[in-house]
Amino acid sequence: MICYLNLCRQRLELRNLTFFSAVHLTSTHPPTMSSAANILLKQFKELSSNPVPGFTVALRDEENVFEWDVGIIGAPNTIYEGGYFKATLKFPNDYPFNPPTFKFNNEFFHPNVYIDGRLCISILHPPGDDPTSGETAAERWNPTQSVESILISIVSLMSDPNCSSPANVDAGVMYRLDREAYNSLVRSQVEASKKDIPEGLKIPTSTDDFVVQKKQTDDDQDENFWYASDEDEDIDEDMDDYMSSEDED
Repeated sequence: MICYLNLCRQRLELRNLTFFSAVHLTSTHPPTMSSAANILLKQFKELSSNPVPGFTVALRDEENVFEWDVGIIGAPNTIYEGGYFKATLKFPNDYPFNPPTFKFNNEFFHPNVYIDGRLCISILHPPGDDPTSGETAAERWNPTQSVESILISIVSLMSDPNCSSPANVDAGVMYRLDREAYNSLVRSQVEASKKDIPEGLKIPTSTDDFVVQKKQTDDDQDENFWYASDEDEDIDEDMDDYMSSEDED
């Protein structure tokens, strides 16, 4: 699991070498709906052509890039091994300046998942410091994040929950005080989830199957990530507006 996360972090560092790395969190000129759709389509194409072990993605409706069907795959050597957990990602019209929401479609007993399936994780909380929760801006959403970084964080959180302020108090208490009962309940949900495994999907059975395969050189990834086309003009205009406003300030 540690190897998987380290390799994913290296891949994400490569991804984040985009114009978003220059964006401050206090933007007063969020992207248009058109440019947000372009960004999401490019991230979807990237994950489709270079999939990451641990999850699958698909558009719920080919005409709507703002709602994705996600499948989270249980990591080998964890209590989630063999499971396939369906979920929904919904993106705001001003993505990536504000985060999407993530919700499991079926019952998912976990300290950081509300009873209705909504996930509570810092990376999906709105940008900026939050004095109430104590979360800093560095822990919360920022525009350099991507769908890939979100899903990798979720895969990590599944086996390493944050029980300091649980969304599901009962799950948090059971995880801390009765781990055997907690593991037993989770395994029953893993078994139930297997009915949702898509036909033809190979579920990893070893850590070797959960390793990120490098299919392109670093230069190729940097060059091709944004699939440059005429559609990028909307994004460039949004960023030009933002940078102009920063200069005026």
